Amino acid sequence: MAIKNDSDLSRYVSSLSDKFQNNGVIDPELFIQHKVNKGLRDPKGKGVLTGLTNISDVIAKKVVDGEEIPCEGRLYYRGYNINDLCADFLQGDRFGFEEVTYLLLFGELPNPNELNNFKATLAKYRKSLPNSFVRDIIMKAPSNDMMNSLARSVLTLYSYDEKANDTSLKNVLSQCLQLIALFPLLSVYGYQAYEYYLKESHSFFIHEPKDELSTAENILHMLRIDSKYTKLEARVLDLALVLHAEHGGGNNSTFTARAVTSSGTDTYSAIAAALGSLKGPKHGGANIKVSQMFGDIKKNVADWKDDEEIESYLSKILNKECFDKSGLIYGIGHAVYSLSDPRALLLKKFTRTLSEEKGLMRDFDLYSKVEEIAIKLISKQRRIYKGVSANIDFYSGFIYDMLGLPQELYTPIFAISRIAGWSAHRMEELLNSSKIMRPAYNCAQPALDYVPMSERK
Repeated sequence: MAIKNDSDLSRYVSSLSDKFQNNGVIDPELFIQHKVNKGLRDPKGKGVLTGLTNISDVIAKKVVDGEEIPCEGRLYYRGYNINDLCADFLQGDRFGFEEVTYLLLFGELPNPNELNNFKATLAKYRKSLPNSFVRDIIMKAPSNDMMNSLARSVLTLYSYDEKANDTSLKNVLSQCLQLIALFPLLSVYGYQAYEYYLKESHSFFIHEPKDELSTAENILHMLRIDSKYTKLEARVLDLALVLHAEHGGGNNSTFTARAVTSSGTDTYSAIAAALGSLKGPKHGGANIKVSQMFGDIKKNVADWKDDEEIESYLSKILNKECFDKSGLIYGIGHAVYSLSDPRALLLKKFTRTLSEEKGLMRDFDLYSKVEEIAIKLISKQRRIYKGVSANIDFYSGFIYDMLGLPQELYTPIFAISRIAGWSAHRMEELLNSSKIMRPAYNCAQPALDYVPMSERK
């Protein structure tokens, strides 16, 4: 066909898409025949072992009489139970994200002097954003997707770094610390540019970060026009950052960071790749789906206290009859955890407290009912090889709603937290492996006889 205009081009690309569709599908039986574990998970959902790490561990099973059985979930950062870490900084009435970041990076709990020096280092790096960066990079090319905006900013920072390609441990650590410090600024400023230039919703403003504030406090300070927030709001956001900071080496974005790192590339490229992974709705965007699902439930369930009405609507969601017709009750279930997600349990306690402060206990009660009923429904209607429970996404979206955070920043806030884990894994990969990751793929396409151009129709 002759391509004369945009309409012709669109039809041609559509035909090429159909061609790939026809030739790109692999017979599902071949995956079984070649013993290929889709998604790097065996038929029972257990991840294929691809590496070793000292950074964190996720426990969801225990061995009894030589047999693996589900157990209450546990999460460890550098060998320390996340419950113990959170209990200490919460009881000590201090913010925990900077402390946990130090632990993840260096493998040791900081003493007061080490922690103060580390906080001062991050504060100094927060001032390292080039003077023209916000004007020339963020303001002049706003994006309607904050994760793309964040990734672009990270890649642009490469151009400002005279030692961008230096992969020595000391230089990579310096780069990672700068990115950890700058992620809140790049995310919030990117959102403000989007609000002003693309949504035209309010005046453009920039609040510079304050040295004396924690990461959580600075996010609220920079995001809100009046810079005001309550102590509880900052504490809850800080806890969310702590719980999202790391989750074993097997999650998609961390694996991406390590795989790209193994090629010998620079820090900015590795972190941008991890951001691209986290952006996916199957990974970092899950709490947005939870919030959207609850918006749908609130519109379609008249009595939020009626268990039967809630169960009836959740059954429709499971049966792909309503909401996004995916058949998923978002926020319920996890690839690893079975009986419980320790992060969700910790976050739920503070979700209730924040709900009381905000006068939203009716909403909290609905979340609790949906959690209870959904677990029973899924266990009854679907074949589950392990237990099912609420995951961290179930409550984190509700918390961000109560904090007045825009949904466009939900996944960037995840990135603000997870950059700590990515950085630790990048340095661990550089320190312990000199080989590029190269997984094996079997080719399912049989050899064909070549057809000369003159014989093709």
